[in-house]
Amino acid sequence: MSFDRLIDNIREKQNPTVAGLDPKLDYIPDYIKASAYEKYGKTFEGAAEALFEFNKGLIDALCDIVPAVKPQAAYYEMYGWQGVRALERTIAYAKEKGMFVITDGKRNDIGTTMQAYAAAHIGTTDIEGTEADAFGADALTVNGYLGTDGVKPLLDICKNSDKGIFILVKTSNPSSGELQDRKLDDGKTVYRTMGDMCEAWGEEAPGKLGYSSVGAVVGATYTEQLGELRAALPHTFFLVPGYGAQGGGAADVAPAFDEKGRGAVINSSRGIMCAWKKEGCAPEEYAAAARREAIRMRDEIVSYIGEIK
Repeated sequence: MSFDRLIDNIREKQNPTVAGLDPKLDYIPDYIKASAYEKYGKTFEGAAEALFEFNKGLIDALCDIVPAVKPQAAYYEMYGWQGVRALERTIAYAKEKGMFVITDGKRNDIGTTMQAYAAAHIGTTDIEGTEADAFGADALTVNGYLGTDGVKPLLDICKNSDKGIFILVKTSNPSSGELQDRKLDDGKTVYRTMGDMCEAWGEEAPGKLGYSSVGAVVGATYTEQLGELRAALPHTFFLVPGYGAQGGGAADVAPAFDEKGRGAVINSSRGIMCAWKKEGCAPEEYAAAARREAIRMRDEIVSYIGEIK
């Protein structure tokens, strides 16, 4: 199953992290933007070209040490179809370099609409008898609050096409508790109920390494809940945002892992993309700075969880 491949990549690199590719033009060195604007002007084409060239540099610098990337779709969609094309090119380039790709789209719908989202992002599109990949990511983030109707179309693809999904369970944003921490009639919180649903959905798509193809998004900023959910959901792989710029550290994310150092992948976006600004190094060193930050992050987390077996 899909997360078996991710776990193997994590174990091979001894690095349970994912680099978020959520580029803003402010994050991109001026020389990259100047080259793109010279060709296309300050247009959607120019912005999209700058995003892609920035991403290429990051992927080249990270692909041998970081097992996965996570592009957030919104940062590309804001530049129209040209930005969406940059997303597709980024996914293809990362996969060419051997990286596992998680599209952060938080898709949420039912019926044929969800089937269309599923086909677009992790499945294939039928063009009158010819199957083609639209984006071709390995996994997709999903909002599961429409229930099984919104998850079933994805499960079918996970089972048949070696793909995975990460369902929002306990998110890292400050206001997440307004809904997710509320208790239902049975005494369970909403987030715990959603986690239990992930575990049940995952029974349809088990993996060889103990984790199903149905994962959960659980934020680094809520350490106690992270540990609670790890104990309660033994077959659910975690995508953990909130490390670095959002305040989470290695001690905060350690409860996400099982006794073998598996069970989670920790995301850093701005911390890696903007490392060159934090260091104050030359813009031309942005990719090297990202690599240094990724190594620092890896070493910090592994110092808490030990060898990944």
